[in-house]
Amino acid sequence: MKKYLAECIGTFSLVFFGCGSAVISGIAGVGPSGIGLLGIAIAFGFTVVAMAYAIGGISGCHVNPAVTIGVLVAGKMEVKDAIGYIIAQCIGAILGAGVLYVIQFGKPDFVMGEYALGANGWGEGYLMEYSMQSAFIIETVMTFLFLFVILATTSKFGNGAMAGLAIGVTLMLIHLVTIPVTGTSVNPARSLGPALFAGGKALTHLWLFFVAPILGAVLAAMVWKYGFEKD
Repeated sequence: MKKYLAECIGTFSLVFFGCGSAVISGIAGVGPSGIGLLGIAIAFGFTVVAMAYAIGGISGCHVNPAVTIGVLVAGKMEVKDAIGYIIAQCIGAILGAGVLYVIQFGKPDFVMGEYALGANGWGEGYLMEYSMQSAFIIETVMTFLFLFVILATTSKFGNGAMAGLAIGVTLMLIHLVTIPVTGTSVNPARSLGPALFAGGKALTHLWLFFVAPILGAVLAAMVWKYGFEKD
């Protein structure tokens, strides 16, 4: 249970700090222009760094169902644990979005928009209005690269002591490129939490943020397993 609780807390933190930075301190949240895209990317990346060193020794700090599925496909965990991880991650993400939802209602002019609480999306009315095809491609490719870094840095070829930093920096880089397209998911749980509260288009678009990240993770796991770890 320690592993599952750690994953729940880690995913809660990722949604709360990451989406919170976008919603509370984001583009127009603090000061004349807010913390902006770079600030949001740093918040997501540094949260993973912090959690990697906090719970990495307990659960491996997946905090992401796509990561868990990728690790499972790579043959590094059992199905029973993977199921427990994914349930814990989804619960943590929903709790994180729920706390953020309650906080936002303390703001006098707060209105729940279609993509409230940092929900992911694409198309008309969402950030730079990229197409569904662009959203699917970037989420798949970025999750592939994210999983590859995770598997490489935590392997016998990587530097275990620096893995948390490398993984967090990679997530930050992913956000710098992907935020204008989809708001950046690469994590089904991170998308699930805000979408359940935002509803509307955020909920109808949710399928892509499950399918594309999981596809990217499985591809990365197969490339790693058969291209780098194969004797």
